[in-house]
Amino acid sequence: MTYSIVAKEGEKLGVAVATGSVYVRSRVPHVKRGVGAIATQGYTEVSYGTVGLKLLEEGYSPKEALEILLKRDPGREYRQVIMIDAKGRKSAFTGKRTPDFKGHIIGENFVVAGNLIAGEEVLRAMVAGFRRGKSFEERLLLALDYGRDAGGDRRGERSCALIVESDEGRLDLSVDDSPDPIGELKILIRRL
Repeated sequence: MTYSIVAKEGEKLGVAVATGSVYVRSRVPHVKRGVGAIATQGYTEVSYGTVGLKLLEEGYSPKEALEILLKRDPGREYRQVIMIDAKGRKSAFTGKRTPDFKGHIIGENFVVAGNLIAGEEVLRAMVAGFRRGKSFEERLLLALDYGRDAGGDRRGERSCALIVESDEGRLDLSVDDSPDPIGELKILIRRL
């Protein structure tokens, strides 16, 4: 279904996501400068992103915010959610009813997650990709690129998005319906 990364570098917060369905930008990635980054996926409940950012802004940690959201949701076992806040605190949840293979990895300044992906190797490859790039934006893109090359979404990819917020401004790029969305995202980033 979907694989994603949320991350922090200095004042920058970002999220990158790829999926086998169209227009992922409208549902999964949520970022607010100085607050946090969230990816809500699986059988997506968008309020995990919108309400989650409000809870982070009110001072809840990602762990506390996620606990609040999960308690309110009778469909929580169908969700997969990853969060990082401006302080670098992280949380992740992968519901038992999200499609296999599913999982997440929490790293030093990032969290990666995926469901209906080829296997754990996709998540490990995303971590390797994130550690390779020079700029923060390139590292987020490489996480998707490496994840795709390791098998990615079992259905193939149709859309992707990359959002970064910082004091310098907002980068908000998406490819909404393409046989090669990550390749097209690479082209967009090179044109910046």
